[in-house]
Amino acid sequence: MATYEESGVNIDLGDKCSKIAYEAAKATFPGRRGKIGEPVLGEGGFAGLLDMGEFYLVQNDDGVGTKIQIAEAIGKYDTLGYDLLAMVADDAICLGAEPISVSNTLDVDKVNPEKIEALMDGLKNAALEHKIVIPGGEIAELGNMVNGYLWNATCVAVVEKSKLITGKNIQKGDKIIGLHSVGLRSNGFSLVRHILSEKFGKDWHSEKFNDSKTWGEATLTPSKIYASTILDMHGRYGEKPKVEIKGIAHVTGGGIYGNLNRISKNYKLDNLPAIPELMGKLMELGEVSEEEAYKTWNMGLGMILISNDVEQIKEICGMYQITAQVIGEIL
Repeated sequence: MATYEESGVNIDLGDKCSKIAYEAAKATFPGRRGKIGEPVLGEGGFAGLLDMGEFYLVQNDDGVGTKIQIAEAIGKYDTLGYDLLAMVADDAICLGAEPISVSNTLDVDKVNPEKIEALMDGLKNAALEHKIVIPGGEIAELGNMVNGYLWNATCVAVVEKSKLITGKNIQKGDKIIGLHSVGLRSNGFSLVRHILSEKFGKDWHSEKFNDSKTWGEATLTPSKIYASTILDMHGRYGEKPKVEIKGIAHVTGGGIYGNLNRISKNYKLDNLPAIPELMGKLMELGEVSEEEAYKTWNMGLGMILISNDVEQIKEICGMYQITAQVIGEIL
């Protein structure tokens, strides 16, 4: 039975290290006390807040992780920019903030203009679609310090203080609405590669997933970016909300339950979507338990909203070709 830890990822140890990093970060906060950009303490949030007087500046970081190894294997790099933008923009939107810029760092063993052009074209196209600018970045050639490419980004976003989404207004009976995902997004790929390499060997990416796709093509499916859809509901900077959103959870590492727990601990989920074909096949091939799968992959949901304006949310999501469904409620 395959597990995430068996593939080389220890979630508990990772959480411990994240806490170490956050404690070090908090130790810097007094340095800006009483100054512009004073940090706002928010335990368990998806992004950091800086007080800019009339508004908050939001900043967060993430990357595409080991999904880039699949791009390397099949020689297709033009979709990873969507994954990179999704990971950071969709964290920022959890606070109701409008992403305005993304900078990125690409660490490489050896520069390759064709690969880099494809990567940057994908990021450029994703950014243009979501009205986000790329003010700068860095490409570092590191030789044998890295094996392949590592790609990470920092997002900067803004939100009016009156529109900050904190979860403090969440009440019993509020509906939990899941926004359907496309593919694996950018989490759980260590387990994916472990399962498929055990089953098919090192060339697993060339094996057939179904009649139209290889496993490489299926697992490289680019992430859906939800930020613009939610901004249509909540309003971009200076715009009034169309619906009331009380809480947002971005379903990344830790899965549905791990991320929903960051905004509420008291709920029931009784209408989750059917397990997607891709994850179902991975579970079967690797003998992965449902518990392990729901801790590792998104299992069909990329974003979760807490709101009672269900029909309006479904209507707006439909305009962006996103399926929204009520998956439970707050207890």
